[in-house]
Amino acid sequence: MVIFKEIAFEAAHLLPSVPEGHKCFRLHGHSYVVQIYVTGDIDPEVGWVMDFAELKEMAEPVIEQLDHHYLNEIPGLENPTCEILARWIWKRLRPLVPKLSKLVVNETATSGCIYQGEDE
Repeated sequence: MVIFKEIAFEAAHLLPSVPEGHKCFRLHGHSYVVQIYVTGDIDPEVGWVMDFAELKEMAEPVIEQLDHHYLNEIPGLENPTCEILARWIWKRLRPLVPKLSKLVVNETATSGCIYQGEDE
């Protein structure tokens, strides 16, 4: 069984590695939405894989490091593409959420990244 929890945050960034004329080279912000997926068996006692409130509580300290921050100033996010951001979040969530199976990071309503720990 797979469950997920969505958590949103706001942040600003620029992408220093794109050409100077690219729109993402300029400082801008996003309303990010992160979906955190957990895979596991349904606990026969309570009837769920995991308590959604517990999952949110585990993820909040990681998301708080990003919310309303300039991502480029955060160590490891000097070039904060959606892909690098997804990996950064994964590495911090993985020890907190042992059954973490997938992470989706949407930087807009139509663009995002799916990461499943491929390079752990």
